[in-house]
Amino acid sequence: MAGLPGGLAAPAELTALPSGARVLTERVPAARSFTVGFWMQVGSRDEASGQYGSTHFLEHLLFKGTRKRGAQDIATAFDAVGGEFNAATAKESTCYYARVLGKDAALAVKVLADMLTSSVLDRLDFENERGVILEELAMNQDDPADVAHEAFAAAVYGDHPLARPIGGRPSDIQAVGRDSVWDHYQRHYRPWNLVVTASGDLAHAEVVALVEAGLELGGWGAPALGAHAPRPLRPTGPATALPVKGQVVGLARPTEQVQALIGCEGLTATDERRHALAVLSAALGGGMSSRLFQEIREKRGLAYSTYCFSASHSDAGSFGVYAGCTPGAVGEVTALMEAQWERLGREGLADGELERVKGQLTGGTLLALDEPYALMNRLGRAATLTGELPPVEELIARVNAVTADQVSDLAADLAARPRSRVIVGPSKDPQTQSQYST
Repeated sequence: MAGLPGGLAAPAELTALPSGARVLTERVPAARSFTVGFWMQVGSRDEASGQYGSTHFLEHLLFKGTRKRGAQDIATAFDAVGGEFNAATAKESTCYYARVLGKDAALAVKVLADMLTSSVLDRLDFENERGVILEELAMNQDDPADVAHEAFAAAVYGDHPLARPIGGRPSDIQAVGRDSVWDHYQRHYRPWNLVVTASGDLAHAEVVALVEAGLELGGWGAPALGAHAPRPLRPTGPATALPVKGQVVGLARPTEQVQALIGCEGLTATDERRHALAVLSAALGGGMSSRLFQEIREKRGLAYSTYCFSASHSDAGSFGVYAGCTPGAVGEVTALMEAQWERLGREGLADGELERVKGQLTGGTLLALDEPYALMNRLGRAATLTGELPPVEELIARVNAVTADQVSDLAADLAARPRSRVIVGPSKDPQTQSQYST
């Protein structure tokens, strides 16, 4: 969490426990709810050969029982108080979270701590969940947009671990054994890899006491032997080697629409230009007033959905544009997406566009942070992704400080990078002349 202590926003507070785990909170006195997230700094990119898919597998298995609680006990604990609980796996982290009334905060922390520290990974549960995960992957394969985005990540990241699907491939899930997943769990689910973030009407000291007690019950209370630092949040070596040429990918699916994605290598999570990227993305494809929406949907009626997207990680990132359209329109739509992207780099923002986009971003940020769950998530991303948590006022000031030249320079820089194209749909793409494969 390099940089966090010096850039910690009030009223957020941070405590490092003797075990190496950290607790980061922001109090919301008027909130009725309490939201807590247990963030493990391990994602799909951290899996060794023979363990692909293990991180997402664990996300499922940790709900199946511990030495003290069965799966139904865990579910009943939250249902009995009207709480919500879930988990999410990403490429560089896994978060287990719960939202309950403030009076039930101790229950939420105790159960989540038990799940992380004391899961048993029962062999029968393991085999049952293998089938559940395969069904989940099959469901994703039925969504052509999901298929397109997975293919895009593989095209941009190449042989980098970030290219692997977060959930694993069906062949990975079918092949991985319980002992391999257990080894992944024992290796990475350690207190020094844990950040607990929370938001609600509880004092920081109260949350720290609850977390410390919960971790101690699971054997994570003492200073960790053989502890090591989590993955650095900033690149420490040479630039990540991504494909030097753009990739062209075509995948045949019996759909009514074509899913078209065009993009390139993007920015890391700590790149100084990330605020300019936010402005660029909003102007190009971030809402109903954006260039892609106006040009492709409003003026021409060629697509229902079109937008700009980006992903940023510790040592690499991706950036792209998307549209879903009929097969006969794919050539025109992809040409329009690229033209708007390149035009932004060549001509810059129009009069009034910069201020409009800044208003969209700053207003959206403030509205989103009105809810404890969003605050908990902001804390978690700061601790596991950027290493800093500026006050909201400073974050707004950074966005407002972005200039039109910074946006156009970044758009031109991205447009000049090797560009990958992914087309998922029912026929051959005449624009790229890519051959579809199943």
